[in-house]
Amino acid sequence: MDDETSGQPAEDRPREEREEEEREETEPTYPDPLADDEEEDEDESPSPLRSFLGLFVVPLLVVLACVVVFIGFGWIAYDQHSSQDYVNDLSHWSKPRRSQAAYELAKILVADPTALDDPPGLKQQVREIFAAAENEDMKHYLALVLGYTKDPEAVPQLLATLDGEDHELEIYSLWALGTIGDERALAPMMTAAASRDAGIRKTAAFALGELGRPAALPRLAVLLEDPVADVRWNAALAMARLGSDGGLAVLAEMLDRDLVAQVPGITPEQQEDAMIEAVKALAALDGAAGGEVLERLSKSDPSLKVRQAAMQALRARGSG
Repeated sequence: MDDETSGQPAEDRPREEREEEEREETEPTYPDPLADDEEEDEDESPSPLRSFLGLFVVPLLVVLACVVVFIGFGWIAYDQHSSQDYVNDLSHWSKPRRSQAAYELAKILVADPTALDDPPGLKQQVREIFAAAENEDMKHYLALVLGYTKDPEAVPQLLATLDGEDHELEIYSLWALGTIGDERALAPMMTAAASRDAGIRKTAAFALGELGRPAALPRLAVLLEDPVADVRWNAALAMARLGSDGGLAVLAEMLDRDLVAQVPGITPEQQEDAMIEAVKALAALDGAAGGEVLERLSKSDPSLKVRQAAMQALRARGSG
C-alpha cells in the first residue's frame, strides 16, 4: 500500500498527503542554535574590539549622558550661589570647582566690592585660602578677589608673592596692590618696575599710577624709554593720573594710528582702546597740552568711539 501510494503521480495521491509533502518542501528551515554556537566557538572567537564595544562603550555613553545632565543642572544651581557659598566652595575637594568659585567671586566683586563684607569673617577666610592655595589658576583669581575687596590686611600676603617663580601671579598681585592703594606696596612696586619681565614692568607702571604717590614719578619717567610699547604707554598713563605731563610725547605716540598699528601683535580693538586711554589721560591734565590733537581726533578719526572720547575730553576742558 505504501509502495503503491509513493509511486503514484502527485495528482493521483490523496489530497491530504500532497498538502503535507508541499508543506515539507516549502517550510523554511532554521539552524540549530546549539550547533551554530559550537561552530562559532570552533571557527571564530569574539574579537577584543567587539567585546570592548559591548562591555564598555555603550555603558560609558549612558554614564556620560547622565553626567552631562547632572553637570548641566548643577551649573544652573551654581549660578544661584551666594558669596558665602562660593567661599565655602574654595575648600571643595574638586580643583576645577575651587577655581570656578574663585572666578565667580571675582565677577561678583566687580559689580559689588562689598560682597564679602557680610557675614563677618569672609575676607579673613579668603586670605587664609589664598595663602594656602597651590592651584595656580585659583590663586590668580583669588589675588583679583583680594584686590577688589580693597582689604588692607591682604597686603602682606600679596607682597609675599612678588619676585617669585610665578610671574603671572606677580602680575595679578601687582594689580591687586595698586587697586588696594596701600603705601606699603610703593617700594616693591618700584622694584617690580625694573623687572626683566615686560608684563611685570607694564603692570607695575599701571599699579604705581593707581597707588597715586608722586614719589613714583622718577621710576615711571625711566619706563617712558622702555623698548616695549605697552610698558611705555602704561608709564605715560600713570604719570598723567599723577598729574604729570612728562609722558606727553608717549601719549602723542599712542594717538598716532600709524605708529600704534606698527606694534607687533596689536589688534584693531587694542589700537582703539590705547587711543581712548590716551585721550582720557590728556583730559586729566591741566592746560592746553594736546588740544590740537583732540580737536583733530574729534572731527576726523575713523573710530566713532575715539571721536566721542575726544569730544568728551574737549568738553571737560571747556573748549568743546
